[in-house]
This record gives sequence, structure tokens and C-alpha cells, in this order.
Amino acid sequence: MARLRPARTVRDISSQPWARYSQKKPKKNYIRALPHTSLLVFNMGVDKENYDLKVTLNTTYPIQLRSNALEAARQIINKYLEIKIPGGYYFKVLVYPHNVIREHKMATGAGADRISQGMSHAFGKPIGLAARLIRGQPVFMIKTTKQNMPIIREAFDRARSKLSGQYKVVIAS
Repeated sequence: MARLRPARTVRDISSQPWARYSQKKPKKNYIRALPHTSLLVFNMGVDKENYDLKVTLNTTYPIQLRSNALEAARQIINKYLEIKIPGGYYFKVLVYPHNVIREHKMATGAGADRISQGMSHAFGKPIGLAARLIRGQPVFMIKTTKQNMPIIREAFDRARSKLSGQYKVVIAS
């Protein structure tokens, strides 16, 4: 598969969402072939009744996150928590990537003006999926006990390195 453009090219919400796809009538869609999402697992850990702490990672401004970035952050959080507190947490991904990202591929180099159609048909082909988030929307949620709070903070700090944008940790007991 071809390399995708950097996240900075699609993280700003500048245009309308583009997510119309139907299983029943695929030929009547704006999107003929829906790209697969990298994010497949949403619930991890053990959901117990005795958890007294609920911690979320919230966005600080509107942003669009690609599914592969969400999957990388999910994996790094889950692996860290599984090592530090196995069976002592419940972790949930709260967003789903619906929005289709399009790319208009251009030929570059000598003689490219004769090969490429330029911007005349510049709508673009679907290359991936992204989740559109508003300001303050939670991305991840972890339930655990209060003694595990430093471990949860470290897990969210590790996840921030995989996501573009700025986030804050919100604690609810």
C-alpha cells in the first residue's frame, strides 16, 4: 500500500464530511469502495463494578484523527496497562472513524503535464478513514482504581505522542 500523506494534511476540519456509503445499494453512493479502518477493537480489559475512577483523554480543539493514529494510540495504551496492571482496568475507545479522506494524486517530474489531467478532475480517490472530533470530546476512557492514577497518566502521555493535536486528561470519580 502506498504511503499516506502526513497527518497535518488532514487534521484540520476545513470541509464538509464525506461519509455516504450504503451496504444495500453500493452503486448509488458517493463512495464506491470504502477504505478499511485500522481500528477494529474498541473494548479492552475487564469491566468490574468496583472501579472508583474514570479517566478520559479529551481534545482541546476540533480535530480530525486518522484511523491508523487511533489504532497506534490504542495499542500503546493497552500494552502499557496490560504490563503494569493486568486485569485491573477497563479501556474503551469512544470514537469511530466515519469520515473518508480523499487524495488527488498528481504525477510529478518531466513531462507530467502531458500525463496528468491537472486539477480538472480533482475530487480525489478515497485513501483512508478519519474520526471528526469537536472541542472537549473524549477519545479514550479508562476505568480503574484510584491507586493506579499515575499509571493511567503515563499511558495517556504515551498515547499523545501517537496523536496529532493537544489533549487533556479529565478525571471523574
